[in-house]
Amino acid sequence: MFVAVLDANVLFPMLLRDTLLRVASEGCFRVHWSPRILEEMTRNLVSDYGMQPSRAEALRTVMEDAFPEANAEGWEEIEPAMRNDPKDRHVVAAAVAAEAPIIVTSNILISVISPTALLP
Repeated sequence: MFVAVLDANVLFPMLLRDTLLRVASEGCFRVHWSPRILEEMTRNLVSDYGMQPSRAEALRTVMEDAFPEANAEGWEEIEPAMRNDPKDRHVVAAAVAAEAPIIVTSNILISVISPTALLP
């Protein structure tokens, strides 16, 4: 089974988020993210999509409960070594830490580059 890190920008749109999480729950791939990715998701659901903060936090809790193994660990230590766009380094670091060869994102640049290619 392959491993994929879901970037926050694919977790904002309800239909895309639902589809990705349903496919992962069926065992088609193993999902990973970081607390920072989920923080970005909840922040943008509130600011860009008008979701109530309590509902955004409840959604995050449901996601974390449904995928307790999804939290990438150790990404903070390697984030400074990433060479991609600084605002996306945490995503690539999470992928490297989770040994995920795939990043699901709407950001073209990091979707076509292997996360390990961005290591020094």
